[in-house]
This record gives sequence, C-alpha cells and structure tokens, in this order.
Amino acid sequence: MKKFLSANEAVAHAAAQAGCVVASAYPGTPSTEILENIAKFKDTVRCEWAVNEKVAMETAIGASMAGARALTAMKHVGLNVAMDPLMTFTFVGATGGMVVVSADDPGMHSSQNEQDNRNLAKFARAALLEPSDSQEAYDMTLAAFDISEKFRVPVLIRLTTRTSHSSSLVELGDFNPKPHDLIPYVKDITRTIPVPMFARRQRLAAQERTAAMEAASAASPLNRVEKGRTDFGFVTSAVAYQYVKEIFPEFSILKLGWTNPLPKQLVRDFAASVERLVVVEELDPFMEDQIRAMGIKVEDHKTELNMLELNADRVQNLRHELIGDVDEAAAPSAAGDLPTRPPVLCAGCGHRGVFYVLSKLKATVTGDIGCYTLGAFPPLNAMDSTICMGASIGNAAGMKKAGLKGRICAVLGDSTFFHSGMTGILSAHYNGTPVTTVVLDNRITAMTGHQDNPGTGKTLAGDPAPVTEIGDIARAMGYKKVVKVSADDLGELERVLTDAMDGDEGALIIAYAPCRIAAKLTKEGLCEVDPEKCKACGACFKMGCPAMTRGKEVRPGAFQMAIDPNLCAGCKQCSQVCKFGAIKRVR
Repeated sequence: MKKFLSANEAVAHAAAQAGCVVASAYPGTPSTEILENIAKFKDTVRCEWAVNEKVAMETAIGASMAGARALTAMKHVGLNVAMDPLMTFTFVGATGGMVVVSADDPGMHSSQNEQDNRNLAKFARAALLEPSDSQEAYDMTLAAFDISEKFRVPVLIRLTTRTSHSSSLVELGDFNPKPHDLIPYVKDITRTIPVPMFARRQRLAAQERTAAMEAASAASPLNRVEKGRTDFGFVTSAVAYQYVKEIFPEFSILKLGWTNPLPKQLVRDFAASVERLVVVEELDPFMEDQIRAMGIKVEDHKTELNMLELNADRVQNLRHELIGDVDEAAAPSAAGDLPTRPPVLCAGCGHRGVFYVLSKLKATVTGDIGCYTLGAFPPLNAMDSTICMGASIGNAAGMKKAGLKGRICAVLGDSTFFHSGMTGILSAHYNGTPVTTVVLDNRITAMTGHQDNPGTGKTLAGDPAPVTEIGDIARAMGYKKVVKVSADDLGELERVLTDAMDGDEGALIIAYAPCRIAAKLTKEGLCEVDPEKCKACGACFKMGCPAMTRGKEVRPGAFQMAIDPNLCAGCKQCSQVCKFGAIKRVR
C-alpha cells in the first residue's frame, strides 16, 4: 500500500500502525499536522490537544509508564517548555514505547528563534532519529517505538520544516492500525520516584544504556554507507543528505539516521576509508564537533552551512570551494523593484482595534506569540517585545518593577493564556504588581491553523468539551477588575484600557471578537466610502487594514480611501476612526 504523504502525515500513519495508544501535543508550526492526522485514527489512538507542551509531554509519559505506546509532538521551542519532565523521564525510563517528535524550523519561517534540538536530545540522553524524507519518517517512527521499549528510553524524532512539509510516496506495507498490547504495569518506586537515593543509581543506568544504544546504532540499518569515490567522503543526516546526494552523487556517503548516541566506530571506519572527510548537516555542527573530538580530521571550508536553512545552492557552493568543477550558485534576487509585502492582520481582525487604541494611548506593549505579533509593524507600531509563550505578563511586571514610567500593557491570545498566561497573572497578583493584561479572545488557536483550545467547546476529535471562561479564572485568582469588551468597539476599548492602565490595581481585559476566518465571517458585511464626505485626511489608513486602498488623489500626496469589496469583512472599525462620517456599512 502506497500513499503520497508529507513527513508529518507519515509520522501519524506510523504511530497508528505501531499501535500508539495515546498521543498528546500542543499545535506549533511545523509540527501541527502530526496530531491532526493521528486524530484521523481516533478509533485506535486516544488523541488530544494539551494546554501546553509540558502537559503534553507529561501525558505521554504517564501513558508510557502505564505500559502503553505514546507519542507527543511539538515545534522546536515547544520542546524547551517540555524539557523539565523529559530530563527526568530519561532517568526513569520508558515502559511502553515513548516517541517525542521535535519539528525544528531552520531559517525561522514561523518562529522567534532558530535552534537545533539534536543538542537537547544529547543533553537529555535520549535516542535521536533523523528522517531525510517521508518514507524514512514512517520507517523511523515504527523503529522508534521498538527502540524505546528495548532500551527503556524516550526516542526523539527530529524533523525540520523542509521534511515536515515535503511530500513523497510512502510504502506503508500491510497497513492495519490497531492498539499495541499494554505492557503490564508493575509498581516500582525505585524507578518511578527518582529521589536522590534512587536517582543516583538511575544515573549510572542511563550511562550504561547510552553505551548499549551506541553499539546498536552502529549496527542499525537506519545508518548506512553508500560507496563511491573516496577522495572525499561525506557524513550527513536528515534533509542535508538529500542535498549532498544531489550535489556530490559520485562520492562515498555515511548517511546517519540514528545520530544520538553517535555510532563512533562506524564513523571511524568510514573516515579511514576516505582521503578527506566532510561533514554536512543543517544548523549546529552537532556531529562535526563530536567527530573532531574523536581525533578525526574533518575538512575545513569557508562555505557557511550551519546558519539558517540549508539548501542545494549552499551545498553547490561547497562543491565549488572543495573541487571547483561547478560554478557558484546564483544569489537569489528580488523580483524587479517590487516592494516587500510583510504579513498583516486579516481584514476585520479584532486584534487590529486593540492595537490601534494602544498605539493611540502611547502604551508600552509587551507582546506574545500569535497572530497579534503583527501589531508590532507599521502603521500600528503597537508592540514592544515578543519573547516566548506567556512572557508578555512577566515582561510587563518586570517593567513595572523596574520603574518604567507611563502606560504598560501585556497582550496575549486566548490559547496562549491557557498555555502559559495563567501563571503570569497569578504571579503578578501575588506580588502586588498592578499589570494590565489584555487577552485577545478570538476563541481559536488561529496562527497555527485554527485548532481548538479549552475556550472553544470542542476537543481535537471534534467532541463537545466544557468551555473555560478566562474571566472566571482571573476572578478565582483574586482579580477584582475583570472586563469583557468587544474588540471592534474602539470607543469602549479606549475607555476600558485607559481606566485599567491608569489605575493602581491589576486588571484583566478580555477583548472579544471571533476570528473571522475560523468563524466564517469574512463576508459578514461590507463597508464603502462616500467620496463626497471623504476629506483624504489619511486617518483611516493608520488602521493598516488590507481592505483599504488608495482611491482618488484630491491634492498632491493626499488620497481618498477606497475599500476593496473582495476583502472587506464589515467590522466597521474604520468607520469609527473617520471624523467625517464618510464610511458606512452598506451590507
């Protein structure tokens, strides 16, 4: 049986085929589609969106301890959130097969940083597998459950944006998903409660397990030597292998799929078989540093390979430097003199009104991870920081504590509030720091593709779920000033935000407006401009709505505003900005 699958879809199919019983994750590009596709096998796999990656990891760990095969998936920064339980679980050890999928984002296509989570696998003493395409994503996920149970270790599968979202034919074999038999649970506090007296022994066991895995890795078919010319030999892994195979097809290659622990003897044997050894990998010199530490000479080169996303052009430049029989790759160039087109908030997005008002009030705004990060850019210019999920509240509290003058506001979304904002508002309240927090509540996890969360009333499987009210949480924590306001009502927003930021107590403002795409409200209405009333003052353009376009030029450099009927969502925010009544809703 063959299917055309992305690596994310292949991981999902393999999890079902391997008999995974429990899968828990928090959505984050480029990993999101893994759980969305596992959920299609809900008859055999119990799937859920957790409120954050740490909880997802802990859920999978609990399932593994109970003897079930389990999987958790997250983007690279999500693994940072989940490292606390993972670091201890590698001491405790898996019972049922435990697979952790980390989808790294080289080049930061949709992330606030770039990191190579192979380092975290080594740090945690977890096994590490690196697929180079969809077929390997499928095969390695199947193998990961077996490796996990054999060595009682969590196995990290490291994908990257390119592998996660590239598709190819995958041979699924005799595809017949069904839950794997549970391994009987046996109570053993010497293993599952790592207090110091037990953890010291587990530390020694972890070292012995690593040595055993290294021997298994050296003999594993997940690693292979492809023989060719021996004047150069290439050690590579993951998607970097595809580029090496394309640009250096005639040379010997050591293609590593099981990269932690590094199969050192296999590397030594390969190095001895070639005259000059080159290591090509994406992001950090994870393998290269270890190979050099073994005393093996690795070819130096000036071509930059370890920063941003690797591609065939950069590997071609490496060949140009080392061999000189190809030209340097042409540098990418912009199409003509076209201006850049940065992403913008959608037409009718409720977030726009909040940022417009905060900018008008000259507030210092600590932001967060989500669509609303776009509030930082012109013409709104209404955000001062973005660090990580939930950081907005702690950042605002720190600014307050440091004595920064003026209005300060923390802004985050509803899903981010559930992820890691609740602890932030509790800490601020406990420490008497009067932080104003605005939760942009559009009732969806919008940025990663409209996944459900505790405020939407549905689970990942589409089943009904209790709706958690953000205001109730804040009140239970002791907040007295909790206000819910329409994000499309600019006048009321200004009144509420001014009162909160100028007050001397903590406040939680819930700015509510449904995501117009998720709620299918993109054609809810239509506004138009009366050219007789429009004075071309430009005030409406400060909203930055993509439905607004330049109309008639009434004087040099002054244009009336026109509204693109194909984009307008009828939110009426622009009509509230116009002092001349030139904008009205017609449908």
